[in-house]
Amino acid sequence: MIYELRIYTAHPGKMGALMKRFRDHTMELFERHGIHNVGYWTNSVGGRSDELWYIISFESAGQRDEAWKNFASDPEWQAARAASEEDGPLVHHIENRILQPTEWSPMP
Repeated sequence: MIYELRIYTAHPGKMGALMKRFRDHTMELFERHGIHNVGYWTNSVGGRSDELWYIISFESAGQRDEAWKNFASDPEWQAARAASEEDGPLVHHIENRILQPTEWSPMP
């Protein structure tokens, strides 16, 4: 199992629209393409208020590559992204990490 941590920093005033896009479109499309939603977070104490943190999972590195390729080329995703960004891009930058569980981690 591969776990991927992604941190999206929203442009000023765009966090609500970013969270709406995930809630209303992205999460369902992820699942459709084999990108499994593990969890989504914002900072409540410490950190920055313009960040959306989330973890997704994949069965293997090859499955991850294929899932991201298919997601990116999905016309429904492209339409949802374009509609949500009519007033400008939502995301300033993205941090991405593939997480390796420790041998004592309770997660597989």
